[in-house]
Amino acid sequence: MEENRLKKFVEKYGKKYSEMLGIDARKEKFKWFLAALLFGAPIREENAMKTYLLFEKNGLVTPEKIIEAGWDRIVSLLDEGGYTRYDFKTADKIIEACKNIIEKGGIEKLTMEGRHALKIAKGIGDVTIDIFLRELGMPHHPSKYAIMAAKNHGLMEGNKIKKFEEIDEINLEIALMKLGRDYCRKNKCKECPFPCRKGKNL
Repeated sequence: MEENRLKKFVEKYGKKYSEMLGIDARKEKFKWFLAALLFGAPIREENAMKTYLLFEKNGLVTPEKIIEAGWDRIVSLLDEGGYTRYDFKTADKIIEACKNIIEKGGIEKLTMEGRHALKIAKGIGDVTIDIFLRELGMPHHPSKYAIMAAKNHGLMEGNKIKKFEEIDEINLEIALMKLGRDYCRKNKCKECPFPCRKGKNL
């Protein structure tokens, strides 16, 4: 059945980034917010993951520790992780965000106040906020690549991605995002791990 095929695809490609990094997104919101800031940059996800793990290895996973480390140290870690083109801008963003998180009462409070409250530094836009909220299971806008793949594969229901009883919707969205980003937008249909069946819904 098509749904079984989709389920296997999601199991392989839809693992949550927070889980891959060993973060409990709901209980360790600042760690996940830091990771979302890194994923929000126009850079390979492998570099974002590597950089987050460097922050963790160096004990820089609280706003206070990051501010204490200082701008030069943050730039150095970003360079080591592969952010050479975006190191200064990303360091500015991370440090400004940390200062504002402390000043405004913490990431838990800001998360409860909604997406507008999470835009706490210059350069934090909708992509970063949606990555953060998605893995918390909170309302967000799906990635344009997830929507692209869902449309190509008959997985839209109205203007939303279809839901399936046995498939976690966050995992499904992540798998579709990768499909849209790496295959659909590049017209790599022949290499696609979940080939289109255009015009045929599941």
